[in-house]
Amino acid sequence: MRKTVKLGLGAALALTVSASSLFAENIKIAFIEPLSGFMAGTGTSGLHQYEFAAETLVNANGGVLGGDMFEIVAFDNKLSGKESLVQLQVAIDQGIRFVAQGNSSGIAHALIDAINKHNKRNPDDLVMFLNYSAVDPALTNDKCSFWHFRFDANADFKMDALTDVMAENEDLKKVYIIGQDYSFGKAVAAAAVSDLGNKRPDIEVVGNELHPIIKVKDFTPYARKIIASEADAVITGNWGADMVGLGKAILDSGFEGPIYTYYAAADGITATFGEAGKGSLYLVGTDQLNPPVSDRAADYITAYKTKYPDGDINQARIVNVVEMLAKAINEAGSATDIVAIANAFEGMEHDSIWGSKIVMRAKDHQAIQDIHISEHTDEGAVFDYDNSGYAPVVKSTVKMAGADSATTCDMKRP
Repeated sequence: MRKTVKLGLGAALALTVSASSLFAENIKIAFIEPLSGFMAGTGTSGLHQYEFAAETLVNANGGVLGGDMFEIVAFDNKLSGKESLVQLQVAIDQGIRFVAQGNSSGIAHALIDAINKHNKRNPDDLVMFLNYSAVDPALTNDKCSFWHFRFDANADFKMDALTDVMAENEDLKKVYIIGQDYSFGKAVAAAAVSDLGNKRPDIEVVGNELHPIIKVKDFTPYARKIIASEADAVITGNWGADMVGLGKAILDSGFEGPIYTYYAAADGITATFGEAGKGSLYLVGTDQLNPPVSDRAADYITAYKTKYPDGDINQARIVNVVEMLAKAINEAGSATDIVAIANAFEGMEHDSIWGSKIVMRAKDHQAIQDIHISEHTDEGAVFDYDNSGYAPVVKSTVKMAGADSATTCDMKRP
């Protein structure tokens, strides 16, 4: 005898939700960064920021395409180009179509080359590269790729903004340039020499050197060179532990001039400098947390710091990556048609939670946005970094920096 079971409204709704969820799929994003070793803190911080953005800005609002959720899948590349390629292949083998990376332009070059080759050989299994922090200008110039999108401002854009500020400082007569020995460090040095030569030809570059990346344990010898050069200011693109080591050595040596940086914030850097960095450290970048631009931005930061009390949003552009990817997928009507998603990205305009309008330039896939110059200080640090009481506080802004800049990109389209 057949039994009939009657369900209450609550149970019926639960079954309906359960059934509908069977048709929803997670859209996976491979996060390929250092999660162990010398730079593990930088990678782990970025991972948390991606996970939080995906969960709160996309998944909590119903996902994309009517219910598909973002899932961040972490892969440890140990800051190695070779290991990055291994992890990329593992991600592709798992069916992941979106790759996020940003720490090291050298690794970004390797990933783009591999993705270009993969997509050429596998037109039915295409992969997209979401670059949130690798800023070597070549990546959207001669090495540009249809499959690559950069959400950070490139090193040339940032140096242009930074040297505008430096040019106004009449006390600057001698500058020392120092950075990590790879493509990004070289790009920073070349841009600094060129921009200072054009804007302030009276400024003498008294030092221009590169050091091995993540291998120097004691930066004292470099600091001694800087002091001996009688430089009035230092420019560096160092990041992670290399920024901590270099900056601390310079300040401990008694250097009193400004240190102009790209990444001197959070991940222990802000706490390390503390009071010593006040009036000394300046940061160029696209992020603005202090002062917060809106209640929405402030609420987001507060929620993040509630979940990660020891964490900081030091790569705020990750939010832009997640929101713009969701927008592109919805516009394309598919999470697997990578060409359609790329086409949706091209020319996209997005109002960032951080206050800047972002335009993804179609001709080279370079995001155009505001660039800020911030000062390491405790004055106006509404949201401090490293629970230190200090943070980068915005002092000046270049609106839509690089909007009219030229590019040598010759985009090969499918």
